[in-house]
Amino acid sequence: MGANEKSGLDLVKVYKYAWDKYTDEELGRVFSFAEGYKAFISKCKTERECVREFIALAESRGYRNLEEVMARGERLKPGDKLYANNMGKTLALFVIGQQPLEKGMRILGAHIDSPRLDLKQNPLYEDSGLAMLETHYYGGIKKYQWVAIPLAIHGVVVKKDGTVIDVVIGEKDDDPVVGISDLLIHLAAEQMEKKLAKGIEGEDLNVCVGSMPLKVDDKNEGERVKKNVLRLLNERYGIDEEDFVSAELEVVPAGPARDYGLDRSMVIAYGQDDRVCAYTSFEALMRVESPEKTCVALMVDKEEIGSVGATGMTSRFFENTLAEIMNLSGDYSELKMRRALANSKMLSCDVSAGFDPNYPSVMEKKNAAYLGKGITFNKYTGTRGKSGSNDANAEYIAYLRAIMDKHGVTWQTAELGKVDQGGGGTIAYILAKYGMDVIDCGVPVHSMHAPWEVTSKADIYEAMRGYHAFLVEA
Repeated sequence: MGANEKSGLDLVKVYKYAWDKYTDEELGRVFSFAEGYKAFISKCKTERECVREFIALAESRGYRNLEEVMARGERLKPGDKLYANNMGKTLALFVIGQQPLEKGMRILGAHIDSPRLDLKQNPLYEDSGLAMLETHYYGGIKKYQWVAIPLAIHGVVVKKDGTVIDVVIGEKDDDPVVGISDLLIHLAAEQMEKKLAKGIEGEDLNVCVGSMPLKVDDKNEGERVKKNVLRLLNERYGIDEEDFVSAELEVVPAGPARDYGLDRSMVIAYGQDDRVCAYTSFEALMRVESPEKTCVALMVDKEEIGSVGATGMTSRFFENTLAEIMNLSGDYSELKMRRALANSKMLSCDVSAGFDPNYPSVMEKKNAAYLGKGITFNKYTGTRGKSGSNDANAEYIAYLRAIMDKHGVTWQTAELGKVDQGGGGTIAYILAKYGMDVIDCGVPVHSMHAPWEVTSKADIYEAMRGYHAFLVEA
């Protein structure tokens, strides 16, 4: 037995493959569900796009805008379906339960931001006959992964008069793509001597967007390539250079999600951390009609940079929205709202690291998540010594075990790598501050935070089933 091997339960035997339980009919449902997910994640590559799509889907299934209900002064009743939109970047969806809100809620919380490159406020310049855009990376990335791949630009530009212009460049088949050049191997001797973290510097992640100059005339002396790019942007979107100052433009991998593996058992796509859990949470809530306790799905922004700001989980958006809903239910008081939060139970729906046979040294096999073995519960996350972790209590885990087994959901447990290897965090600790039971629970991922991430279709399906089981078991 090697130094990294430990005796005891064989995890491979304890946690079964979800694939083994599916009949042909059930297998069809797994693959069908994955097609809907692929369509969503191919289309929604920013938090704004996610919120917009979720609202459209929710409205088609009977959900109403909370602001409109408030304006009419309606009294809420059990079974009502509502959504609250926070600045187009955070979304809360509710199905009002039979029991008073004071008795607590069942909450699913996922984040819809993903690692990417953001354009700087004054990004456009010309150098050596090329038009370039400066970026500032967002979240934890390996910078070298973002060079020499086709990239797209998604986001919004807001004009001084308040007009919001949606921008998507690089996703249609006939769209141009952009990209970041890599240094040719022939001249990379010094670069190859550097550590991976320093091989590509953040200030060198400049996106090439053009090389054709405007024709020379009296008005076009100097920076003619840059001016040509501005001309094209003005013709297509009606924007000028100053408008970059009030823009949120994100550079992301170009192209749709694809089936991965010769057996088509997996999905490869950008942004699966954490939109895979957001989508499955949303679909789980859509299957809830008349719950005992109010059911909630939270889709939040800024998790990758600490859940900060007005659209992050640390804002008061959810608390304020809950107060409004309790008021419309005719049952608001500060004390009752505090009780509603403390009496709630939550799944922090975020991805986990899937065991990768290419990199076994960073994982401890008995406590790792495996692709195809279902939804993953992480009792704790954090880094070295559980720092920053929520660390769910044993009673809550037992409660969830019973629910998953009752509903035939395939599940597993894991931690995020070996003890001293590293780690990560989620929004779990933020909701836990209210005194509610919270645990991290999501889909295992390969190549997490890379431009293209990989998940198992079985795990995606089991996550939706597990989230739904949690919501309906009051």
